[in-house]
Amino acid sequence: MKMRMLEYVKEILQKVSFDLVLFEKELRKSINSYLLPNEVECLKEWCYHNFYHSERHAEVIDGCFELVA
Repeated sequence: MKMRMLEYVKEILQKVSFDLVLFEKELRKSINSYLLPNEVECLKEWCYHNFYHSERHAEVIDGCFELVA
């Protein structure tokens, strides 16, 4: 069930990636509310792989994951 949540989060992030404010909101919500620590790590790797090429997205991703242990 939880892996489905991770896949759902990825879908949402892809759909809102055009809007940096929505992207950050959904990413933070996912990290803080929906996912287990190991899933957060998987999401982090996925985000870096899929969005880090964009400097604007890279800043958001770095900011969202900086406090994740």
